Amino acid sequence: MKAHREAPLVLIADDDRMVRFMVCKMLRKDAISVCEAGDGREAIEAFKEHKPDIVLLDVMMPEQDGFTTCELLRSLPEGEHVPVIMVTGLEDIDSIRKAYEVGATDFITKPINWLILGQRIRYMWRVNLMSCRLRESEENKRALLDAIPDMMFKLDQNGTIMDFKAPNDSRLSLSPWKIIGRPVHEILFMEAPQQAGARISRVLENGSTQIFEHRSQLGGEWRHYESRIVRSGDNGALAMVRDVTERKEAEEQIVQLAYHDNLTGLLNRHRFREHVRHALAHGERYGRQLAVLFLDLDRFKRINDTLGHNIGDLLLQSVAARLQQCVRTSEVPTRVNADAAGSLISRLGGDEFVILLTEIDHIQDAAKVARRILDSLTAPFELSGHEIFISTSIGIAVYPVDGRDADTLLKNADAAMYSAKEQGRNNFQFYTESMNAAAFERLALENNLRKALARGEFRLHYQPQLDTQSGKIVAVEALIRWHHPDLGLVPPVDFIPLAEETGLIVPIGAWVLQAASEQNRQWQKMGLPPLRMTVNISSQQFRQNDLVQNVSHALETSGLEPQCLELELTESAIMHNTDLAISMLRQLKLMGIRIALDDFGTGYSSLSYLKRFPIDVVKIDRSFVRGLNRDGDDEAITLAIIAMAHSLDLKVVAEGVETKEQLTFLREHNCDLVQGYYYSPAVPPDGIEALLESPGADPIQAR
Repeated sequence: MKAHREAPLVLIADDDRMVRFMVCKMLRKDAISVCEAGDGREAIEAFKEHKPDIVLLDVMMPEQDGFTTCELLRSLPEGEHVPVIMVTGLEDIDSIRKAYEVGATDFITKPINWLILGQRIRYMWRVNLMSCRLRESEENKRALLDAIPDMMFKLDQNGTIMDFKAPNDSRLSLSPWKIIGRPVHEILFMEAPQQAGARISRVLENGSTQIFEHRSQLGGEWRHYESRIVRSGDNGALAMVRDVTERKEAEEQIVQLAYHDNLTGLLNRHRFREHVRHALAHGERYGRQLAVLFLDLDRFKRINDTLGHNIGDLLLQSVAARLQQCVRTSEVPTRVNADAAGSLISRLGGDEFVILLTEIDHIQDAAKVARRILDSLTAPFELSGHEIFISTSIGIAVYPVDGRDADTLLKNADAAMYSAKEQGRNNFQFYTESMNAAAFERLALENNLRKALARGEFRLHYQPQLDTQSGKIVAVEALIRWHHPDLGLVPPVDFIPLAEETGLIVPIGAWVLQAASEQNRQWQKMGLPPLRMTVNISSQQFRQNDLVQNVSHALETSGLEPQCLELELTESAIMHNTDLAISMLRQLKLMGIRIALDDFGTGYSSLSYLKRFPIDVVKIDRSFVRGLNRDGDDEAITLAIIAMAHSLDLKVVAEGVETKEQLTFLREHNCDLVQGYYYSPAVPPDGIEALLESPGADPIQAR
């Protein structure tokens, strides 16, 4: 709408100059502004320039008559609603009809009645102003309705749809002619038509607003809607319906994230504990038993280290699916706040799962489920081209004998699970009170282990490696020992797995690297024969980004030459991420450090992988050495490792040599180095010094 004027501006277009003069004189006399045009073309240009409120057009003009000019005016952006009055001396009906057809608002015949011309112009102007305001109001209302993201249904007192409006951005293609005249429950409330009718009745009876959510199948798919029904007039109602499907899905996703494990979809720890509390209240009220099964996958870390975390995640998802199937097919009833058996299974984190069995009649019901789980998990998993075998250890705690609250039951089931692992894994154990004592001992050991490094309680012992041909000690392997002031000597088998589980193996490994380097340099300063120091690097330590820097720092601060240091890694450590492992090994090799592959033959790789990695030494696992001269398979494997390693120009070390027969076999078949109790166990530094200073060219022959 144009800015408001105090009086209208009139454009007079006529080829008769006298007519224009008279029009201008009479209108200006009535305080009406006027602009002129001598023909149709001038009129178009004048309209564009002055944007008049009313146009007076003479019908008969040269070159471009009034009819054509009127059509052109109506095609201009601001000419659609401007009043156009045709001035004509023609009185035939056809001319008048044509004037209206081309868009004329009215017409004036000649001779013009000059006395009422001004009043007629002002009347036309006021009518047009009112029309513009009404049109603008309607447009605003229409824009407001279009902006509302709701469908609107006008209903009569019987719930019949009288009118319908869909939002402009609606994905629905609902045709009004298919909707109007039909009962609203057939369109919106097909799931609960009686409820919808009752709500409409309440709106009409007392004028209350009814707001509720429901599902409807509009446009061929079920979606969630929120309906608001209000009174409209005396005998009608208006239903405003908003699509809230995205909101509902977002709410469901929030609930999923808040209460479920992202990887497996199982309940998380918090939600599971709520289920346990509900089950305990139910069990106490009705005198029923329930059981908690605590599962931990056996050697799952090896899967992650060897095949990567992506495969590990896929395995956890597959295990979760099998667990749900085992519980779903169980004869044990599980109906505490759950629609499916899977809702009573939780992944606590990592490779730990717990299962709640409710209303068991006998503790052997829990044993049946545990056996079914063990049997189910023994079948191989086919994941991304890998055939993976896994087992689990299960601990079982039963309410009320093993605990009367959620925390106690979970703690005791956890203790029983550790007992199952100690019993050889791949089995289940019921909780007994003695298990808590073992759990407390383990916790105390972990606490002491965390303090051992700061207290300086670790020592290094060294086991010599001998050249089988010369019989001389050419290297020693650094092996950690823990001397606790109260517990005494703690065996590595007791604290190394705990250090790996807690992550303490990383700082402990860094200390071993530094202490071993300093010890080797100290021996060199004493003038002892040169030795190569072999240090074990754990999988966790190898995956640290600063390993190369730590090795460089140990060499720099100790003064040890790189060629005097050898790092031992397991197959699982380097197979976790082969590209990264190769890059890191090459960096270490460029420094001059030797790389040994420990426990070869017990992992997932084969000798063909040796060509990919820049290693220098292969260590035959003691399990094969133990069977030499007794087991043909162990002998064949040992010979194959020696032959193929030599073909790749790699040295071979046999560990765990305990008999003269084993040594003889290895020496005769060109194994390069040996270590084991036959010559010497791991000894303190002064023990190595004594061995190096002892006479005899061939310590092996001396035995």
